[in-house]
Amino acid sequence: MAQDSTSPVKTTKALDDYVLLGRSGLRVSPLCLGTVTFGESWGVGVNKKESKKIFDLYYEKGGNFFDTANIYNFGESERFLGDYVSDKRSDVVIATKYTNNPTAMQADQRFNPNFGGNHRKSLVENLDASLKRLNMNYVDILYAHLFEYRTPIEEMMRSLDDVVRSGKALYVAVSDIPSWALSRANTFAELRGWSPFIGLQTRYNLLNRSLEYDLLPSCAELDIGIIPWGVVAEGFLTGKHTRESTANLKSESRSHKVANHSKVEKNWKILDEVIAVSKEIDRSPVQIATNWVLQKPGITSSLIGARTVSQLEENLKSLEFKLTPEQMKRLDDVSQPDDFPFPYSFTDQFDKYIGKNIQMPNKFASIAKIYNYGSLYN
Repeated sequence: MAQDSTSPVKTTKALDDYVLLGRSGLRVSPLCLGTVTFGESWGVGVNKKESKKIFDLYYEKGGNFFDTANIYNFGESERFLGDYVSDKRSDVVIATKYTNNPTAMQADQRFNPNFGGNHRKSLVENLDASLKRLNMNYVDILYAHLFEYRTPIEEMMRSLDDVVRSGKALYVAVSDIPSWALSRANTFAELRGWSPFIGLQTRYNLLNRSLEYDLLPSCAELDIGIIPWGVVAEGFLTGKHTRESTANLKSESRSHKVANHSKVEKNWKILDEVIAVSKEIDRSPVQIATNWVLQKPGITSSLIGARTVSQLEENLKSLEFKLTPEQMKRLDDVSQPDDFPFPYSFTDQFDKYIGKNIQMPNKFASIAKIYNYGSLYN
């Protein structure tokens, strides 16, 4: 069964211990292989030969869930992935994304304002271009890569439904969207018989738990599976950085983000606790941070990325164990946001104003416990 907020946490032990994505029958691995490292055009990935080794290990272990996008390494990611799965298309779940504008990112191209965004023209042209690079007739999941505030939600959802009806995408999902827009989008889809979002990609890790405010209960109510990205906070939670080493980081994107994380003293306290737990159970900090995410309410499949086979092997070992409730609490406590915004900070007053011993629906019970940390009256 799916790892959702309506049932106890499912303990996965391998990539082929498949879970259901949202309100669908689609079976996916509990760790999704992100392919932003497939290709070298952005200067952060690896060549085709090395990418193939990463792909092969993940696939041989039973992994079936691959994530890419139209912009990753200026199309190299999709081209590499398409070649790797050409003889195994029915065995894999391929997710790609549109919205981001490739012509806005490459100085040698004429800027095309309509080649980005969530509108119908951008969708049609970018999906066709992605299918050509992937050398496929369809993708399993098409994401709107972000909510860009310009395209009416009903236009986005209707055009996505047309793509599903055409057979070029089997399901639709969304990334980096506010909860109000997510809820409105799926309500439109429900009322008008359109294809709803079955998955949400969003940032979530021990340093950033903003998912828990609005998006988590929205996904619980709408039965949307959550695929978090950034679970090791651009590498800060790997434990390889120190206060001294972060002082001289270069301005390259990933290093710049680690440098920003290092400026917050609370983040070092979180990292210290991650390292402490890792030493106690002989697991790496990467595995601790990922396992913590996998056990949280609503999480279906966590995105992982790797530039080497050894990095992937370390990520996959996150499935081999389960942090104890006591260890989870320690990590929860040290990473707890300073405050939950109202009205979430009011949930611990329900017993007083509504009555004691009244059952909370299962899909919200674990979420309400999270909010009780940040009570308005604590």
